Amino acid sequence: MRFRFSLCLLLLASGLSLKAADPLQSLENCRFVPTPWADGDSFLVRTKEGEEMTVRLYGADCIEFHVTDDTDARRLREQRRYFGIAESGESPEKSIKLAKSLGGLAAGETVKLLATPFTVHTAFSDARGDGKHKRIYGFVETSNGKDLSEQLVSKGLARAFGVYRETPQGTSGKDYRAQLEDLELRAAKIGAGAWAETDWDKLPFERGEQRTEDTEMDLATGAKREFTGTPININTAARDELMTLPGIGEVTANRIIEGRPYKSLTDLDEVEGIGEKTLERLGGYFKFGETP
Repeated sequence: MRFRFSLCLLLLASGLSLKAADPLQSLENCRFVPTPWADGDSFLVRTKEGEEMTVRLYGADCIEFHVTDDTDARRLREQRRYFGIAESGESPEKSIKLAKSLGGLAAGETVKLLATPFTVHTAFSDARGDGKHKRIYGFVETSNGKDLSEQLVSKGLARAFGVYRETPQGTSGKDYRAQLEDLELRAAKIGAGAWAETDWDKLPFERGEQRTEDTEMDLATGAKREFTGTPININTAARDELMTLPGIGEVTANRIIEGRPYKSLTDLDEVEGIGEKTLERLGGYFKFGETP
């Protein structure tokens, strides 16, 4: 196991990624490692052998509260709109403060749930969001045998959003997504966590604003993006790199990551959200490097 783990870290450090369909490895008796940057869905863990790695949860997205650049700020605004709290307190400052406090609650809940040794199930797939910080996707099973993503979504401290794959129990990625969405619906109904602050009358308007902005961003930076002559590797590109391409938003970028590896552009036909026109526009933007 130590050799497998060290090999995977070496591959990640070299900018390569493993196949999304690779079997999961179970790392038992892991410990949570406190860091200033951790949030509810991304944090440092230490294995029983003493190796350290940053894990990004499958399927759960907690509200940002470490906002350090424009990308973080835009993501926080999108999350505020998703939960219907973008106008809470009748000022952006109060809404942002509320959202960050909810992000802090999620981080605190993760610390509490991981206070005792837990298991990480991972295929060591690259989970870089912005390309700067090395992370791997994983399922985290708490000491009582429960899935951490499910617990966070159930408590209204995360939304069902992100990258999905087959679970350690053999549930398909599609069904796992549906399970988390059902838990999110229940959390919203009972007003758990962030949902307690939702303005239900304004939520449709806020989400509509986000959809309009996403469309405008695609028109401004996507469809008119000039090809630089340097395609990106679709099998190793970070989420934010994929989102710079024509017609690729965050949801589609996550689904591209789920479907790795790809051998040619036609493989993208299988990705939900990529139609014929988008596929035509993507020609020349990708290269298809080998994955180990």
